[in-house]
Amino acid sequence: MEYLWNDRGDEMKKIYACFCTDVIHEGHLNIIRQASKYGTVIAGVLGDQAMIRYNRFPTVSFEERKKMLENIPEVSRVVEQQDVVYDNIIKELRPDYVIHGDNWREGPMAMIRENVMACLEKWGGELIEVPYTYSESVSNMEAIMKERTAMPEFRRKRLRLLLKLCPIVKVIEVHSGLTGLIAEKTIVSGKSEINQFDAMWLSSLCDSTAKGKPDIELVDLSSRLRTVDDILEVTTKPIILDGDTGGLVEHFAYNVRTLERVGVSAVIIEDKTGLKKNSLFGTDVEQTQDSVEGFCEKIRAGKKAQRTEDFMIIARIESLILEKGIEDALERAAAYVRAGADGIMIHSRKKEPDEVFAFCDRFRETNRETPLVAVPTSYNAVTEEELRSHGVNIVIYANQLTRSAFPAMQRTAERILRHHRAKETEEELMSIQDIITLIDEI
Repeated sequence: MEYLWNDRGDEMKKIYACFCTDVIHEGHLNIIRQASKYGTVIAGVLGDQAMIRYNRFPTVSFEERKKMLENIPEVSRVVEQQDVVYDNIIKELRPDYVIHGDNWREGPMAMIRENVMACLEKWGGELIEVPYTYSESVSNMEAIMKERTAMPEFRRKRLRLLLKLCPIVKVIEVHSGLTGLIAEKTIVSGKSEINQFDAMWLSSLCDSTAKGKPDIELVDLSSRLRTVDDILEVTTKPIILDGDTGGLVEHFAYNVRTLERVGVSAVIIEDKTGLKKNSLFGTDVEQTQDSVEGFCEKIRAGKKAQRTEDFMIIARIESLILEKGIEDALERAAAYVRAGADGIMIHSRKKEPDEVFAFCDRFRETNRETPLVAVPTSYNAVTEEELRSHGVNIVIYANQLTRSAFPAMQRTAERILRHHRAKETEEELMSIQDIITLIDEI
């Protein structure tokens, strides 16, 4: 155990405060000033991986965040806190006090507060809470930081960074600004962790469906970019775009440049040609797989068109969908990686994940680095941990928001027609106040 002493040789109390911010504002300084009244201040800096779980994506490096705190006179020492929960850091430091703003008493952060109190109780430590600083300057600074994370140059590279920091990147389908806000703000807490989605999937199926159009590449990129813009405007998380077949090679190169410029992180294109049909129909409808050479040419054209290293082109393999087997899928995967693909998505419409697992295991025997993407729509009983154990890096929940919204809206419409009033629908409806709260004002 570490002891700290003042100039008179008296043992000093230790007080610990953890920060997860890219900028120090008056609210943080107030906590540090209050902390210094109780003893020696040890400041914690939340590590990058933990910050992401805390719903804060770092825009500056850990070392820069640490330096900001080291430059504050009242701070005696700065340490890294690697977890959202405080168990390990409190066990290591054994502080007499932990100090925090009182804004964590409700919502997902309440779990962290309970964790701190349980840890301190083991040896009689105390929690000090100070009123959260609500001021125009603090609000403006936080708004500026949020806007910064939404800028194309920051958002575009976030997917690559997430792949380095997260055990598995969790992606949810969005098709509008409102569903983007749901993906952005939905957070749940367990006993020892906070969970949220890491990125957003803009599905061509769901985007077309929201527009009342069939999923046959009828909705062109210009129209889809309007949806992208709606989502970009109100969110900060990275976007993966469903690019269908990618279209003509010459068109795909231009589209890559456009997507990269607006801040999309990745596009996934499937190795099929002709009129697009949804993969989950499998061989029930006529579908033609592109030749290896033809699809590789498209990948190379897209990579050549890029202007940054941030953007990703991910190749989606339809061999299992078309019942051509794992060997065909593996041969294609190897060729697509050689052509420059930044990731491989393996698709299946089987109810069990066995063939996906088999593909991933075989792929990982020779390639440990290229990200693997899975979309467990049909084999939906599989867990993220199971996918991760077979080498999957990204899991996409590709259409669940759309599929949940339609039955709910249809039930509401039917009840109004049946009862000739709206009262019977009210118990299933979100209040207007809650919807307004979800949407940020400038």
